[in-house]
Amino acid sequence: MSISLRLDSELEHKLNEYVKMTGMPKSELIRSLISDFLEKQSDDRTAWDLGKTVFGREGSGRGNLSKDRKSILKEKLHDRKNRR
Repeated sequence: MSISLRLDSELEHKLNEYVKMTGMPKSELIRSLISDFLEKQSDDRTAWDLGKTVFGREGSGRGNLSKDRKSILKEKLHDRKNRR
């Protein structure tokens, strides 16, 4: 299949510089980039998988708040009751 593509002059210049530097044909580079993009779009990771390294990390410094919420709440209520 043949596709026409319009690039602004800056992007065209960068593309030309890259293919000169690497010796890779433009069509091969564009095919590779499209393939990589489509592969990333079909990523089967869930929203949790994508963000699990940042969930529950801000503010408290404890990364177990959502997982251990019940025991943490019981502990806080117990501490509050004992302060009175």
